[in-house]
Amino acid sequence: MAELLTTITELPVADIEIGQRLRPASEAGVQAIIASIGELGVMKDPIHVRRLKDGKTSLLAGLHRLTAARELGWETIKVACWRCNDDFARLMEIDDNLAGAELTALDTAVFLAERKRVYEKLHPETKAAAFKGNQHTGKLAADTMSVATFAATTAEKFGITERHVRRMVAAGERLAGDEVSRLRKAARPVGLKDLQVIGTLGPTERYAVVDALAEGKAKSAAKALAAVKAPANSTPPVDPHEQAYLDLCRVWKRASAVAQRRFADEFGHEVVALIARHGVAAE
Repeated sequence: MAELLTTITELPVADIEIGQRLRPASEAGVQAIIASIGELGVMKDPIHVRRLKDGKTSLLAGLHRLTAARELGWETIKVACWRCNDDFARLMEIDDNLAGAELTALDTAVFLAERKRVYEKLHPETKAAAFKGNQHTGKLAADTMSVATFAATTAEKFGITERHVRRMVAAGERLAGDEVSRLRKAARPVGLKDLQVIGTLGPTERYAVVDALAEGKAKSAAKALAAVKAPANSTPPVDPHEQAYLDLCRVWKRASAVAQRRFADEFGHEVVALIARHGVAAE
């Protein structure tokens, strides 16, 4: 699955591609490494990189160290270079973060959920129980063997309890990518209880609760949900046209650039025709 290329121990910083990561580098983490380098005079651990078939090099583990090297203007950096597959690369990134960094509940949930996905891909035998019917009820059994095996091995590897692994995985598996990026912007760290509340909600309530946390309008997911479910007579009625407009704005702002371009290609002519018929709204 992986081979360490012992002949490659140092590479130009500019040649190492970062690519898509499960979480961005934190400024505090980068500055801590820069301070350590200033005190010790060296970066004590090499970063891990992957040599691709096309000759390019991508980062496996050590985003904060590589970012620090770039900010310090280093031309080269010490590396451990691997030739490996995508699954090994993902596990290297996940385990480096789980073992070496102070993670928020949000990041821990994201990393453990992704680790479980890769683990099951590498060990398909652990999913066998998920497809067997219960002899008494006829219902499909839960993913018992998979969860139990993964929780046990992960708990042992990182020195945490199996219960904590299970709860974090369950929370992480229910999160969508855009929700993760939004929750990372929250002024207050998002906790496990917040993630568990979010995981129980339907799309409309999820959007409202995630937005409230990200924008600092609520101190917890439970309080944000309570505000969403507040009796209608506790707030002034909202004009349906205004609400429809706000919903459109929210969806547009949350959409990716690719989705926005696709929407413009498909409906742009209708917008132009609408403007031609009614003109621009008076000031």
